[in-house]
Amino acid sequence: MAVHNKPTAFAAHHINNDIRMQSSSGGIFTAIAEYVIGNNGVVFGACFDNWFNVVHDYAETSEDLQKMRGSKYVQSRIGSAFEQVGRFLDQKRLVLFTGTPCQIAGLKSYLRSDNEYLVTQDIICHGVPSPKAWNKYLELFSKKGPIQTISFRNKDTGWSEFSMKVTFATEQYRRDLSKDYFLKAFLRNLCLRPSCYQCHFKTLHRESDITLADFWGIEVVLPAMNDDKGISLVLINSEKGKQVFQAISKDLICKPVDYLQATKYNKAATQSISLPEKRQDFLAHLNELPFDSLVEKHTKEKIRTIFRRFVLKIGSKTKKKLLHNTTKG
Repeated sequence: MAVHNKPTAFAAHHINNDIRMQSSSGGIFTAIAEYVIGNNGVVFGACFDNWFNVVHDYAETSEDLQKMRGSKYVQSRIGSAFEQVGRFLDQKRLVLFTGTPCQIAGLKSYLRSDNEYLVTQDIICHGVPSPKAWNKYLELFSKKGPIQTISFRNKDTGWSEFSMKVTFATEQYRRDLSKDYFLKAFLRNLCLRPSCYQCHFKTLHRESDITLADFWGIEVVLPAMNDDKGISLVLINSEKGKQVFQAISKDLICKPVDYLQATKYNKAATQSISLPEKRQDFLAHLNELPFDSLVEKHTKEKIRTIFRRFVLKIGSKTKKKLLHNTTKG
């Protein structure tokens, strides 16, 4: 469905620091969800099941929202969620459905018509990794005992340098985004679903009422707001989204910003990720190699590439001298 709305953009974060630190960005999802539940509504979102598969489920209490907080970089199983949304809407209950842009489109296609009780919130999506790759990653922890919690976006070392954190009964694992094997495969685009490389939903004209994302570039656009605890980019795409955002504004610190400037540093808003040459080989060997070995094999940079990156970081005088000496040697 073609959409021609012009979004209104905000930089925002929740006033409650605990909620903010438990969230991937600024905690805006929690504010929206609590508003919906406070009006006898139901919230749908991505959660972990007992085996840490990612599934869509619903919450009717504030306590149940905890399972939906935080990003989950795995394709979620929709299951019967669309049917459940339809039943709650038939009961004239307010429903918040959160998901990727393609999941929002799928829900609207299923319902076939807009509904005054439905509020939709999507994200600016990098791409959706394969559940199979995720399960292979989890096998790396099989000897550590049952997993208790997983956070893809742990902020112990800051929002901008987030880490994967997995907790067990007696220990915990934490690696930053450049060292964790799953995050490396995800950010190198090795294990995403085929449609993500030519995504039809890369646009600022969204089908959802509200779009949430990390406000990357906040240190340039609004440096006074940047405290490395997480700032959300909020795009208001409809009158319904505007009404909801106004209702929760008392729980937020927010500032308006031009929507083109707000998305300038988040290329995933309008551009599909590139298809790596190594993707096919990576997936072909997913069942043959341990996940860590497979990722190491496909993300190892050549010395020449590392050298070139190093050269780009040094001053022009030193660069010329280094290149001259390297050529001579």
